Amino acid sequence: MATVLTVDQKLTATVSFADAEGNLAKVDGVPTWSVGDATVIVVTPAADGMSATLAGGVIGTTQVSVSADADLGSGVTTIIGTADLQVVGGQAVSVGLVLGTPGPK
Repeated sequence: MATVLTVDQKLTATVSFADAEGNLAKVDGVPTWSVGDATVIVVTPAADGMSATLAGGVIGTTQVSVSADADLGSGVTTIIGTADLQVVGGQAVSVGLVLGTPGPK
């Protein structure tokens, strides 16, 4: 199920990593954030990569991902987390009223 936000909203996403037993685990380096469609969601990661601000862009749906290297040694084992997001229109603030062409009764 997608998280829904309006074009004028933002949220903070945080990431944590766990081992096979559910204990908090470290990763090698700074996690990397990405988005399928950067016009729908604007992603601004924190310097440490452990969180990011996700701001609504244009109406649509996309997926946000965060990846990290789980191998604390010289190898690389990439792990990835994803979330689905939907951006919808905000609260109405104006009215568009269109009148038809006048004609006989």
